[in-house]
Amino acid sequence: MTDHHDVLIIGAGLSGISAAVHLAQAFPEKTVTILEQREAMGGTWDLFRYPGVRSDSDMYTLGFAFKPWEHTKAIADGWTIRDYIHAAAAEHGIDQTIRYGHKVIAADWDSARARWTVTVEVAGGERLCLTAQFLHFGAGYYSYTRPHRPAFPGEERFSGQIVHPQFWPEELDYAGKRVVVIGSGATAMTLVPALAASAAKVTMLQRSPTYVIALPAEDDLANLLRRVLPAGLAYRLTRANHLALTFASYQYFRRAPRRAKATIRRMQERMLPEGYPIDVHFSPSYDPWDERLCIVPNGDLFRALREGNAEIVTDRIDTFTESGIRLVSGQELEADVIVTATGLTLELFGGAALSVDGAPVDPAATVSYKGAMLSGLPNLTMTFGYINASWTLKADLISRYLTRLIAFMDERGYSQARPVGPPEPERQPFITLQSGYVRRMIDQLPRQGLREPWRVHQSWLADWRLLTRAPLADEGMRFSGTAAGSGQVGDAEASRAGAPAPAAAGVA
Repeated sequence: MTDHHDVLIIGAGLSGISAAVHLAQAFPEKTVTILEQREAMGGTWDLFRYPGVRSDSDMYTLGFAFKPWEHTKAIADGWTIRDYIHAAAAEHGIDQTIRYGHKVIAADWDSARARWTVTVEVAGGERLCLTAQFLHFGAGYYSYTRPHRPAFPGEERFSGQIVHPQFWPEELDYAGKRVVVIGSGATAMTLVPALAASAAKVTMLQRSPTYVIALPAEDDLANLLRRVLPAGLAYRLTRANHLALTFASYQYFRRAPRRAKATIRRMQERMLPEGYPIDVHFSPSYDPWDERLCIVPNGDLFRALREGNAEIVTDRIDTFTESGIRLVSGQELEADVIVTATGLTLELFGGAALSVDGAPVDPAATVSYKGAMLSGLPNLTMTFGYINASWTLKADLISRYLTRLIAFMDERGYSQARPVGPPEPERQPFITLQSGYVRRMIDQLPRQGLREPWRVHQSWLADWRLLTRAPLADEGMRFSGTAAGSGQVGDAEASRAGAPAPAAAGVA
């Protein structure tokens, strides 16, 4: 008997649980199954176990739209987020639909049968095949097994321990030891104050500065609303407030970068020791949001610097030595433990290879459709969150779009929804961030067009309109019937919108 499903969801993190709950609410009669490569739910929030791991955005927007965040902390610890995801899945029965230890190796679309055949590897290396009408990839955007880990000159000589945050060893004892954290991203900003609580000394070694701002760990207004209003209403109001603040601050940073830099600097001057060299350690050469800003709750990083438990060194590595790191400037950093917080490796589709009718698909040759699908890939949605706001904001909108799309197809008897690329030849990068992890992989990512429905918005309001209100039949979509030879019954609707001819698989 064929192991067939109406929808297969890849990944049991925030994105996958969001999609599963929306689908279960909209289509209780459909078979929706989550495939999770690991043995636990939670995605990022189960994988990362390094000291101090926490959200880098507020939980009122990183939380699900359908489940209020009821903890007092707006910027939450990793294990609290993991518990929240588990609770959301259990409340909706989604925890019973997850197949753990199922790593998707490949997926091939069969146009004649209008279904995906998914190859899965399970324990012991055995491979299974499942089929589905729809695939939803909620596997995130980075590799769980291959973090970015550059080789450093002389590292084999170092007599201490070298660890990467993505694979933090439970038994690591850093109390009373000298620790050097290489990196200046969100992970390093989280690790340094957490390690400084018990280490003898913590040094954050960065090649160049990052914009760092302090925000309260708790939202006093949210906590007040929760005390005086029903939980659901309090959550909706708080979520709307944080949405508005996020949008307004991003616009301010992008439209008035000089004033934004001055604002950030004034905040840092108040929180750092008098005379601290801000220009050296906290003044990037780029504008805010060319790369992501780092948030430190209650200014914990600045407090560690004030108290002398931590320091920042801005320099480049010459070589590792037996006792630490020698820098290009000649300075030597002694260390017992070196933490390589050197970033992520971008990876689409959880590393699975995609094909259409046996022809391999190159993601870089596709164009995003509404930020939720890719040209040439029928019946496939994917979640790629915002670069300037919480990931789950986009995940929830894409989940709502998926339910709209399936309901539309069911009502009209369509079995295939195939996005096509724009008629204009111009293309733009899928992501505009200049962060290292993006630059390293930008040539392997899909592209975006210059206009809707092929433009990737970084605005919740624009996406809310596009994904939950805009027509489903437009010039970028081709719908067709239930079997081979049934005719492109959706083409007439698209043609009236002036759509181009359908694109080949993987070709924009």
